[in-house]
Amino acid sequence: MAKNKTAFVCNDCGADFPRWQGQCSECKAWNTISEIRLGAAPKRTDNLSGYAGQTQAQVQVLNAIDLSDLPRFSSGFAEFDRVLGGGIVPGSAILIGGEPGAGKSTLLLQTMCALAEQMNALYITGEESLQQVAMRANRLELKTDKLKMLSETSVENICNIADREKPKIMVIDSIQVMHMGDIQSAPGSVSQVRESAAYLTRFAKQNHVAMLIVGHVTKDGSLAGPKVLEHCIDCSIMLEGSTDSRFRTLRGNKNRFGAVNELGVFAMTGQGLKEVKNPSAIFLSRQEEQTSGSVVMVLWEGTRPLLVEVQALVDYSALANPRRVAVGADQNRLSMLLAVLHRHGGLQMNDQDVFINVVGGVKVTETSVDLALLLAMVSSFRDRAFPRDLVAFGEIGLSGEIRPVPSGQERINEAAKHGFRKAIVPMANKPKEAIEGMEIIGVNTLAQALEAIL
Repeated sequence: MAKNKTAFVCNDCGADFPRWQGQCSECKAWNTISEIRLGAAPKRTDNLSGYAGQTQAQVQVLNAIDLSDLPRFSSGFAEFDRVLGGGIVPGSAILIGGEPGAGKSTLLLQTMCALAEQMNALYITGEESLQQVAMRANRLELKTDKLKMLSETSVENICNIADREKPKIMVIDSIQVMHMGDIQSAPGSVSQVRESAAYLTRFAKQNHVAMLIVGHVTKDGSLAGPKVLEHCIDCSIMLEGSTDSRFRTLRGNKNRFGAVNELGVFAMTGQGLKEVKNPSAIFLSRQEEQTSGSVVMVLWEGTRPLLVEVQALVDYSALANPRRVAVGADQNRLSMLLAVLHRHGGLQMNDQDVFINVVGGVKVTETSVDLALLLAMVSSFRDRAFPRDLVAFGEIGLSGEIRPVPSGQERINEAAKHGFRKAIVPMANKPKEAIEGMEIIGVNTLAQALEAIL
């Protein structure tokens, strides 16, 4: 009989150690290292073959591989398909994460009930009973006569049942409650999550079953479990949305079949999630009265432009260290823009509190927001309202130059479609042909941008 091996693994980051210690030397977390017993290696040798879908390794020329048996199919939501890169690919493993109550199970239940009308679909729930899922489906008024349900947490049993049922698409809700029999640690631990995800991904690729896996998130918003969980799956998407807002954003963080950072917008209603066809309209619900400190910017999310309003409030500070608060934007970049504004714009805000807010709960990660943020701060500082039909985008360098951004023509066209009549853009992004009814001002430096608007 082979002797069982033990290992000491951090439950937060997955680092292993030869013995127990109070603090993890990798992620610096305390009391997160636990002892796990590893099963004998020979038991799993046969199951490790054919991870990528081939049970027997063979060499093929790349252009000779047949793609006709892997057509994408629609999920029933155009916004969901956009985030996935055009639809669901058979044999793909898709990880969906999000805060509790964001609507992960609701979105997947709506998707599976719609797909069950066209193909064999199987929904595995490990956190809820079948009666609870049925109650939600009835409340959402979904078609429930075709979707097959299973309440199970054993990965081996799930794969055996799926091998008999032959589904085209499966949902695992959630990976944190799944477990494998030959691993001694509790469900949700690093080893259980890692091995369960690898086993399910292997099954999906070998049987060409599209698998949607629900994952929990930690308190800082990242996916719970080891980082290898995101490496072994094909797509990783996050469903984001605060509890005080009825809108949810679906963002792709990893996608082997399409563009990353693609954004889909949904609205939470009494009948479940409804997709928003024109996301720019909900983020531009502005007041009729013109107010200072408000500028509209054009983001580029995945493969489409998105118009978002950014607000700034600059006020005198009685503190020795004025506050710099950025909601939806990078706070370090805000400090950099204030320094550039002082050096190359001649405006000093060292004694002012600066607050930045991106309307609608959108999180801005690209640098094209620099010019709009700076103009909003200047508008609030001077207490001067800019025209409502003004839109701006552009990256600002440390020497005060306005740098071009990708897809400038598409951003300007999107702004013109929504009725904007004036745009301040980098000179390199200014279109060669004029757009009817729209004044486009190309600038090279920060001084030129301030001169054009003040």
